[in-house]
Amino acid sequence: MFTKTKMATALLGLAVSVSGVAQAADLVIAGRDDLMGRALEQSVAAYQAEHPDMDIELLKLPYGSLYEKLVIGMREGDSSFDLVMIDDTWATEFMSQGWLAELNEDRVSQDFIPALTDISRYPVGQGPLYSLPVVGNVAMFAYRSDLMDEPETWSDVIAQGTQLHTAERSGVVFRGTQGNPIVTGFLPMLWAYGGNIVDGDGAVNFDSPETVAAIRDFVSLREIAPRGIEVYNSGEVRDAIQQNKAAMAIEVWPSWVPTMDDPELSQVVNQVEIIPPPGEVNASTPMLGVWQMGVSANAENAVAAEDFLAYFTSADNQRELTLSLGLPPTRSSVYSDAEVVDTYRWYPNQLNALRQGAPRPRINAWQELESIMGDYLQLALLGRITPEQAAQQAHQRMAAAL
Repeated sequence: MFTKTKMATALLGLAVSVSGVAQAADLVIAGRDDLMGRALEQSVAAYQAEHPDMDIELLKLPYGSLYEKLVIGMREGDSSFDLVMIDDTWATEFMSQGWLAELNEDRVSQDFIPALTDISRYPVGQGPLYSLPVVGNVAMFAYRSDLMDEPETWSDVIAQGTQLHTAERSGVVFRGTQGNPIVTGFLPMLWAYGGNIVDGDGAVNFDSPETVAAIRDFVSLREIAPRGIEVYNSGEVRDAIQQNKAAMAIEVWPSWVPTMDDPELSQVVNQVEIIPPPGEVNASTPMLGVWQMGVSANAENAVAAEDFLAYFTSADNQRELTLSLGLPPTRSSVYSDAEVVDTYRWYPNQLNALRQGAPRPRINAWQELESIMGDYLQLALLGRITPEQAAQQAHQRMAAAL
C-alpha cells in the first residue's frame, strides 16, 4: 500500500505542495490540470489564507493520468487521497464501487442547479450524495444571429444551413473526428429525436427508428459542412465560427466561447448567439459534461476534505473563479450575478442548458460503448454504411460489450 510520502514521490513534478513543506499533509487533493488545476490552486491559496496552519497538497494531473491513479489507488484501498475530482462519466464506477464516502446532506444548497446534484447521487436523483458538482460544463449550440433566425429544431438547422451554405461559408460545422468528439456532438440530436443508447434497465437500445432518423439527419449535415469535416476537432470548429467560415456550430463548450467576442481573435464579435441545442420530437436536451468532487472512502482527513469542498463550491468562491478564470459555475446565483452576466453574456442561456441537460448513460462500460458508437457514426458520415446499418451494427457490438 502506498503511503502519502511514497505517492508524493512517485508523482514528483505533478504535485504542488502549497506550503512547500515536505511532510504528511493535513489534506491531499487529487484534481485536474489546466483550467481546473488553476482554479483549485487559487482556491487552495485562498482557503489556506483563512487556515494558515493547514498543510494542503494539491496534485494536478492530466485526464488519463488522474483516472488511472485514482482507480488503481481506490481498488487497493489506498488512503493517499482525501478529496478527488472525477469526470461525470466516471461517477457510476466510483459511486457503485464504494470508493466515495457519503456526504452530509447539509452540503446540498438549494442554490446548486438541481440537474447537477441529481447526478451527484447514486442511483441518480434518489440515492445518497457522494459528490458535489464543481465545474458546470454543458454542450451548447452556436449560430450567427446576424444571418439567421434562432433554430428551434434540428430540421430548422438543416433548412437554414442549406440556405446559408456557400463556398466561402459553410452552413454548419461540428466535430467529425472518430470516438468521443463525434459522439458528443451527436447525443443531443439523438435525444431530441427520441432515441437512446440504453433503456431504463441499462440494456442497449440503439437500434430503433428514432436512432436511424437521428443518424440520417446527422449524416446529412456533411453536405453543408466544410470539406474534411470527418477530421474536425474543437480547434477547427472554434476557428470556423470565429473566422466567419460557418454559420452554425452544433456543439460548443464554455471554454471555447469567450474568444468569439475577442476582437483580436474573432471576425464575428457579438454576432454569435450561444443557446441550448435544438429539439425535434423531444424538447432540447443538452449533454452535461460536469466535473464532480467527492471525499475518498479511505480518506484520512475526511472532515478537512468536506470543509474544503464546501469552501470550493461556495457561491462566493465560484463567482471569483468565474470572473478571474472563466470556470463554469454550478450554482444558479452565480449565473444571475450582474457582473458575471456582463462578462459572459450567454450565461443565462447556459443556465437554462444546465437545468434541462442530461448526463451520458450511467453505466460502467460507457467509454467502450462511446468508442463503438463513434466508429459507426463516422462510417455513416463517410457514406460507407447506411444509417440503418450504423444503428444495427453499433447496437450489436454495444450489446456484446455489455
